[in-house]
Amino acid sequence: MTTILILGAGVMQEPGIRIAKRRGWRVVLADGNPRAQARGLADRFEAVDLKDKEGLLALARNCAESTGLDGVFTAGTDFSASVAWVAEKMGLPGIPYEAAMRATDKCLMREAFARAGVPSPRFLCWTGEGDPRVPSAEGLGFPLVVKPVDNMGARGVRRVDSPEGLSEACSAALPLSRSHRVIIERFMEGPELSLDAIVYEGRVTVCGVADRHICFPPSFVEMGHTMPTALDAGTVRRIERVFADGIRALGIDRGAAKGDIKLTPEGPMIGEIAARLSGGYMSGWTFPLASGVEVTEAAMNVAVGLPPGDLTPQRHRTCAERALISVPGIVDAVAGVEDARRLPGVTDVFLRAAAGDEVVFPANNVQKCGNVLAVAEAREAAIATAQRALGSILLRLRPLTIRTTHYLFHESGNDAVTGLSSPFLESLRAMPGWVGELAQVRSDGPVAVLPLRGAEDPAFVDWYGGSLSLAVQRALQLGNGSLEDAPHSGVPAVGSIFWRAVLRGGTQGGVYLLDSVRIAARQGTVKELLASL
Repeated sequence: MTTILILGAGVMQEPGIRIAKRRGWRVVLADGNPRAQARGLADRFEAVDLKDKEGLLALARNCAESTGLDGVFTAGTDFSASVAWVAEKMGLPGIPYEAAMRATDKCLMREAFARAGVPSPRFLCWTGEGDPRVPSAEGLGFPLVVKPVDNMGARGVRRVDSPEGLSEACSAALPLSRSHRVIIERFMEGPELSLDAIVYEGRVTVCGVADRHICFPPSFVEMGHTMPTALDAGTVRRIERVFADGIRALGIDRGAAKGDIKLTPEGPMIGEIAARLSGGYMSGWTFPLASGVEVTEAAMNVAVGLPPGDLTPQRHRTCAERALISVPGIVDAVAGVEDARRLPGVTDVFLRAAAGDEVVFPANNVQKCGNVLAVAEAREAAIATAQRALGSILLRLRPLTIRTTHYLFHESGNDAVTGLSSPFLESLRAMPGWVGELAQVRSDGPVAVLPLRGAEDPAFVDWYGGSLSLAVQRALQLGNGSLEDAPHSGVPAVGSIFWRAVLRGGTQGGVYLLDSVRIAARQGTVKELLASL
């Protein structure tokens, strides 16, 4: 029986675990979390920190002695170096440990690309040890990107547009690096693509190219990806060639590789290449849904010394993955998940936030609250279905929470609604915050909201791709509000404070404002609430 050791027992590793079990393989899982989600799927589970190479090696040796061991594998983690270490020490199939380190350490990676002449941005590396002064990056030119040398998920990654912000960005990134180092590199303009490849006997087979949707500068948060890319075939071939050159420059000669590539005005340039399959629901979900190719199974085959198998696409559909996010606060309730799941074309809804959880506006890819995946024959249909599914889900936040109120009404940053016109903003500025005595609002009845001229403009869209008018409609429906011309009806009503909450926080922000007004009326604290806005 084939036995495989898989590093990681979370949701990103589940496709590989299920494939191995379907094939009758024995599965040994290692994860630093003793309560890891997929531990129950394993034949054997051991709680081992994935940074502990010696501990993992001891586990591998024990497996080899007791049941035999044929390969080591991971997907969607940043521990491909641990995989390579164990495989090399055990004499199992895999890439050299030095190659894995070049694919993990961004400074070593950039140096390898520079030696091989692979298109990659100019860079310099810095450590706070010894000399805490951040080096001058004037030779690179602004804008720049600051990253921890050895982390993933865009944690600590930040765009810097002037010398004044460089020191702060480096100081924030440094603690997130396991080796306490930071890389500073020239920012690459242009759209970003995500690719996965299988490498076997020196041959690189790119299994697909997806458009990545990166948002919320100066952070780099992926709000989703769409496969296949919308780029033309000739451009895709150029991108794939650069990706393959980068794989060879790192020394990845067996296994899997995941690349992030920018299509800059100078041509394709490599952001990063990892010696593993991608996370973010791409390798385990998007690939098979869009093309029928089980890239995870191919990578596992190579990990145990088998040929990858047929990587020819079996179908040509579009898969759109999109992220669920939240403004800061505490989740009171989650609604609409089953409605999203029932939508035709929706294949998966992953939720990582529950009642009682504290949530934040994401600054990286591990702070998102969930994801949806949708499939369709036409690209536009897949995207629209994913957006509609996200719009069906509401993370209802606890009312009268200081962090949420401050974010919606006082912090600068990324607004939920974009494309606003000057006449609309002028109407918003002219609107009163509220009219009448809000203390008279019924705590068990609807809250009146003043209508705002121009809000129906289809160019005004929220971060899920829905219209402002739809976000308002859902906020009123879910928050028990109603549009009323309050000055004529004599009804106390909220005005610009509602619209500001929606523009900043979408449907979620509007519901939060209505809930807060209603509860404040019940508690007799309306004056305190209005003073905080």
